[in-house]
Amino acid sequence: MTRLGLMSSIACLVAGGVAGATIAFAAQPHMANALGSLQAARAELVRAEANKGGHRERAIAAVDQAIAEEAAGIAYAGK
Repeated sequence: MTRLGLMSSIACLVAGGVAGATIAFAAQPHMANALGSLQAARAELVRAEANKGGHRERAIAAVDQAIAEEAAGIAYAGK
């Protein structure tokens, strides 16, 4: 599995976990909106041309980390 494939899998797992936390979403509209924006940004990065000297891949990894943090924040607030 490529690094991009692995990161995509992680992002999908995080998104799936967040999807199950709809009550936390309702209580955290700004966090939920930020998560949606991060997911949209990630999708644009994935669609971008691959040859960026490794910067595109690092940006995808950074967004994946931000998505995970955002999801953790939503989950924490939903306790």
